[in-house]
Amino acid sequence: MTYSIALIPGDGIGPEVITPATEVLDTIGDASGHVFNYVELEAGGCAIDRTGEPLPKETLEAVKQCDALLLGAVGGPQWETLPGHLRPERALLGLRSGLGVFANLRPAKLLPQLRSACPLKDDVLVSSNSEGKAEFDLLIVRELTGGLYFGERGRSADHRAAFDTETYTWDEIERTLRMGCEAAMGRRKKLCIVDKANVLESSRLWREVAAVVSKAYPDIETSFLYVDNAAMQLVRAPGQFDVIATSNLFGDILSDEASALAGSIGMLPSASLGGPLAKNGRPMGMYEPIHGSAPDIAGKNIANPLGAILSAALMLRYSCGLEKEARAVEDAVSAALDAGLRTRDIAAKGRTAANETIVGAREMGEAVIALLEKTL
Repeated sequence: MTYSIALIPGDGIGPEVITPATEVLDTIGDASGHVFNYVELEAGGCAIDRTGEPLPKETLEAVKQCDALLLGAVGGPQWETLPGHLRPERALLGLRSGLGVFANLRPAKLLPQLRSACPLKDDVLVSSNSEGKAEFDLLIVRELTGGLYFGERGRSADHRAAFDTETYTWDEIERTLRMGCEAAMGRRKKLCIVDKANVLESSRLWREVAAVVSKAYPDIETSFLYVDNAAMQLVRAPGQFDVIATSNLFGDILSDEASALAGSIGMLPSASLGGPLAKNGRPMGMYEPIHGSAPDIAGKNIANPLGAILSAALMLRYSCGLEKEARAVEDAVSAALDAGLRTRDIAAKGRTAANETIVGAREMGEAVIALLEKTL
């Protein structure tokens, strides 16, 4: 099978993490006979420098012709003074809306190998884990194309006041909650809906929609938390969560919080789904690590490529239908961690770890590939 993959390496460490991710895909292709044809495109700051806009029309149209999009990161301090509509981050919003991907799946899992990188105490982790382990495994389903990030915004005439509007429709909420329910059905059948219904009218609509959607999923245990309580519960008892479904803004914040508990934001992948099917008949998806462009470490070979590699694994699973190959990539990442390999962000914090070896982005990617080749 041949797959057409749009690549947007982007800015900062984006190119450094996308390279090992594509090398992993090529290793999968060599072993399985699948072919990954890459279409490299520009978006973000690099596109602004070349074309004057963060998401050139030709980039979006080219992505639409592919089976999936793998993206590195966008942004950097050199573009921070630009008007809002010309900031690199507008490329992400444009891609999400242009592709119609309305739900962002962000798995956050504390692997046993990274226990030392988690800031929580053992008793905190164990107390909320049904198996009594110092681990957690949760999934945040974040609505992606509505809410505060896409609502009406503006400034007063004297520019001394500004506003951003949170707007949601029934359909936007319903499709996100259904995706959360479907995800929960394949996991531990627990769904927590996070909102601010004691204050926000849009959140009260989320609860009204949830009351209807939940009737179609009687096997799922549905609960609700206000976002401030949810943020506290994540650090107090993360093991209580299975699937969290929430709005664009709340999902953005909570998933970054969860990434810190998992050891590093550099470890977390994401899959944005929900748009029209690609030409191969599978879901068209946008896959990216959730970290930013990290310009302060760009070009130093110290970035963590595992989030990007695990994003490629999600792409194999959802957009290519290659479950066996996706699991092989995830197992190779776990094996690299078992071997004690660490990028600086996931090394033991403030203690000596004789069994750990600090490696760079290239070396980590090479190790994952070597371990992958042994199992294919």
